Amino acid sequence: MSARIIPVDPFDLVVFGATGDLAQRKLIPALFHRDEQGQIPAEAEIIGTSRRPMTNDEYRAFAKTALVAHVEPELLRPETLARFLGRISYVQAEASVDDGWPMLEQALSDHQERVRVFYLAVGPALFGPICERLGSHNLVTEKSRVVVEKPLGKDGASADALNNAIGKVFPEPAIYRIDHYLGKETVQNLMALRFANALFEPLWNGTHIDHVQITVAETLGVEGRAGYYDTSGALRDMVQNHILQLLCLVAMELPNSMEANAVRDEKLKVLKSLKPIAPADMDQLVVRGQYKGGPSTNGQLPGYLEELGDSDSKTETFVALKAEMNSWRWANVPFYLRTGKRLGERVSEIVVEFKSIPFNVFKASAGALLPNRLVIRLQPDEGVKLWLSVKEPGPGGLRFKYVPLDMSFAEAFMTRQPEAYERLLMDVVRGNQTLFMRRDEVAAAWRFVDPILQAWKDSSEPPKPYQSGSWGPTAAISLIERDHRTWYEPQSS
Repeated sequence: MSARIIPVDPFDLVVFGATGDLAQRKLIPALFHRDEQGQIPAEAEIIGTSRRPMTNDEYRAFAKTALVAHVEPELLRPETLARFLGRISYVQAEASVDDGWPMLEQALSDHQERVRVFYLAVGPALFGPICERLGSHNLVTEKSRVVVEKPLGKDGASADALNNAIGKVFPEPAIYRIDHYLGKETVQNLMALRFANALFEPLWNGTHIDHVQITVAETLGVEGRAGYYDTSGALRDMVQNHILQLLCLVAMELPNSMEANAVRDEKLKVLKSLKPIAPADMDQLVVRGQYKGGPSTNGQLPGYLEELGDSDSKTETFVALKAEMNSWRWANVPFYLRTGKRLGERVSEIVVEFKSIPFNVFKASAGALLPNRLVIRLQPDEGVKLWLSVKEPGPGGLRFKYVPLDMSFAEAFMTRQPEAYERLLMDVVRGNQTLFMRRDEVAAAWRFVDPILQAWKDSSEPPKPYQSGSWGPTAAISLIERDHRTWYEPQSS
């Protein structure tokens, strides 16, 4: 079964930070895939912009290198590659001074009527200066859109300042705050599972659901990004945006339509309903950790402090927390969230555990009846599993076996699944903001996270150490087990 390709209107896409890591690994390959599938119209143009001096041909060679590294070789047919590279050009421009901007004006001057997308693949400190110059050089049209990457601030106040700077030039409907997790196929299928199937929605509440777990785990450390990561940490880098957005999609009420603001209104209600974590409850409800060195197949892995070269850093590489909501649907249903680097496996998944049956009529010899569990895996191997108790085949009496109804997207659809950035970039061109965060969502997420950051700042206690390759500090196990529950590791799901 192949995906249906819906063309978009002609557009100009300007990528600031066009020689950076994000452009190489994600944006250039994503745009190539959409072009290879015939979704990008012939008139569309892609303009790379950064401070590095380059000619058009040099930037095309840069883009080709990125494609060779990150695109399946069989897709890089000579005619397809030549068509894509032919729509790319380059303009050298400084973000904080006017050098090069007249050349960008000239490159866009003949296309005033087109959709115009400005993708800011740069650090947040440059969002304001770039937007200011886009305005002063009259590059913002009625069909212009700006895309900004996380992190959007380091706390609520700095996020508000960034939003003010962007908002001076672009109205809110033209601002696309991107979270690539929301572009993942399985994340969008979460809404389909809930709202397009009569099976789940009647049970999607505290009467039937015991608890929810959301795990985003990485096996890698900070690698060469220790300097950046030390100013961020796992709470800002993953919880404030990715994980809270996943929580919103699990917990939101049915919107009155799938129009962007209707969906985002419901997500905002979830964020507003989160119970603030009081300073006195931090030790019971929040765990922060930092990985130590450990053995690997290639020798000894360094710990975070060794990679950073700073023995005093208290930046967390792991967070686990228990979140609860003041709402009718989710009263007394805990949401256990965890994320970290150098964990046991690279996996992102949502586990919805249903309550046990109220009365067991079967004999003890049939075995234990485990609660039903819905596991939504975002990466790797995107798919959905519903765990059920069934009779084990055979004539030896009734015995239960716990097995999954398993839907792998790769097996079910037998086709390449578009990457998140492919979908999100095309949504920007279409003007569809459903999968992008609204300003009030960002502010509400920070209101939940800021007190945790402040409590850590006020505390002299360092993050709890954990062994590389483990599943985090032992305190994270205690966090959930004191509620008589257990973390589900990937091999068990």
